[in-house]
Amino acid sequence: LCLGTLCSRGQGAWLYHFICLTVIILLLRTEDHRSKMTDSSKVLHIRNVGADISENDLLQLVQPFGAGNKIVMLRAKNQALLQMQDVSSAVKAMHYYTTVQPSVRGWNVYLQFSSYKELTITDQGGQNGHKLHQELQANRILLITILNPLYHITVDVLHQVFSSHGFIEKIVTFQKSAGLQALLQYASHHSALQAKSSLQGQSIYDGCCTLDIQFSNLLELQVHYNNERTRDFTNPSLPAEQTNHRHPSQGNIKPLFGDSGNVYSIQPGGPGQAACQQLVGLHKAMGSDLFQVPIGYAAAAAKFGGVLPPGITGTNEKSTLLVSNLSAESWDADKLFNLFSNYGNIIHIKIFHNKTDHALVQMGDCFQAEVAISFLKGVSVFGRRLEVTYSKHAQINPSPDTRDYSSSNLNRFNRNATKNYRHCCSPTKMIHVSCLPSNVTEKDIMAHLFPHGNIVDGRIFEVNGKRQALMQFENEELATEALVCKHASLMRGSMIRLAFSKLSTV
Repeated sequence: LCLGTLCSRGQGAWLYHFICLTVIILLLRTEDHRSKMTDSSKVLHIRNVGADISENDLLQLVQPFGAGNKIVMLRAKNQALLQMQDVSSAVKAMHYYTTVQPSVRGWNVYLQFSSYKELTITDQGGQNGHKLHQELQANRILLITILNPLYHITVDVLHQVFSSHGFIEKIVTFQKSAGLQALLQYASHHSALQAKSSLQGQSIYDGCCTLDIQFSNLLELQVHYNNERTRDFTNPSLPAEQTNHRHPSQGNIKPLFGDSGNVYSIQPGGPGQAACQQLVGLHKAMGSDLFQVPIGYAAAAAKFGGVLPPGITGTNEKSTLLVSNLSAESWDADKLFNLFSNYGNIIHIKIFHNKTDHALVQMGDCFQAEVAISFLKGVSVFGRRLEVTYSKHAQINPSPDTRDYSSSNLNRFNRNATKNYRHCCSPTKMIHVSCLPSNVTEKDIMAHLFPHGNIVDGRIFEVNGKRQALMQFENEELATEALVCKHASLMRGSMIRLAFSKLSTV
């Protein structure tokens, strides 16, 4: 009405025409958008796909809206075609990404419906079509039977074996008449197909634990607990057992905080973790040590609850670390274990007898080695700045100078590994103390730790009936020295556990 009045007076005519033109353009765009949605397809065309973007990265991009069951990477054009499970899933993805700019590994990618209604794979290179038939029949859930299982097979062992082929969402192990079996769910059909093709008939350990792999008929695994028998890597917050806890002696599943009430759940070492360093069967079949296979960005992020700390990529291929600039008179193998075990399980440690300021630390796998380097490189302890790098040695061979920690019950990552990863951090001023005797006081704890530095504040509290404490040191170096020297030390007959805390105040 105001515009009409202005125009009748010969004023603001240009503004009136501009607004009318804008409304017409918006209406045309809306109509065009509706037309595009009407011509929707379950095949999405993705542009600006960088060279470092993988199939799994794109599958993760659309996973919240439905499963992607086929993908074609057009590397020469920096493009990709991705087929969703149905048209509605593709429409949901398109609706969302019209309002949110999708970004993958720093690349802004652009989605639109493809003119293809469905992706088909033509017979190439003289192949007889068997591969195509196998892909069409593939399910992203594998049924795995472990034949001749002489060693204990846990979720963590299976994850190490299968994670090199793609991001694993869920694993469930169970015992049937056929023997030990597992259901393993990948994020994509392609990963499951690749794993089945590569690992069928291979042995996890030399001469035993042979894999018989079939596609499952299930569409989705249901996992309610995260423990050594079942694991949901997409939901690390699941409990380790039912809420009506039994005492650990009454069953195999332990509470989330372990027997000690510690934030790290400690369990006695078993053959699984130690024997994992001797996976000769797959070493021969795949041409490399199984534990030297990088787990990839998506799987690494899942271990940290979805977001990786800066500097960690999941692409490292080495599990042995070289530690230098040690103060020879202050360090021994046990103290190195106390420090590095905050970031993964320890297999072997060796201090060079002819170069006592150098040591080798073999971590449980290549990802744990990457975590240790990320958080410990340049840390100061005993007045020296530690240098931590990857060693040229793939492993530490047994020798008189080598200490074996593979079956130590002080290794923190044998159970609830995901929870432990999320507690990882660089050394801090705050030390968390657990496994305390029932009658201990703050003054007792301070006296026990005081030789290693001034404690400015402290507090005792209880978790699940277990006494724990927070002790704040004057600086990070003093707190690190206390942890290195006093972790697993005896206090009134109890072996106490120390760990770095992310809390800034007591």
